[in-house]
Amino acid sequence: MLFEQSLGNIEGMHRPFYDRVADAAEKTAGSVLFDVRVDGDICVQRMAAIGYGVTGTAIIVMAKNGQLRCASVNGDTAVLVAEVAAWYASPLSEQAKVDQSGAAIILLAKLRSSSHFARF
Repeated sequence: MLFEQSLGNIEGMHRPFYDRVADAAEKTAGSVLFDVRVDGDICVQRMAAIGYGVTGTAIIVMAKNGQLRCASVNGDTAVLVAEVAAWYASPLSEQAKVDQSGAAIILLAKLRSSSHFARF
């Protein structure tokens, strides 16, 4: 419940996606693994991950209309989450050289195929 409340807007204020994700991570003892744009998807514009160590990972997506959805994921997506997280943690000069969008799109497709995120 605390996780979902942290992702919500406060008193009608529309907080930026990253602020909402970071707030949820802080309040639930997690850490932001990544926050990336998802270019080329007709429904989703942003995707983030919050890591909870051995407990697992939460993926949050924001639709183009601003609606948020989240899901807990397990080991079958761990490689893709790690790939996007490594890119996100790298220096900006390295980020500019490497395109992470392929891994992000594949991760989103895997999540959709496992019924985590149907089309918005």
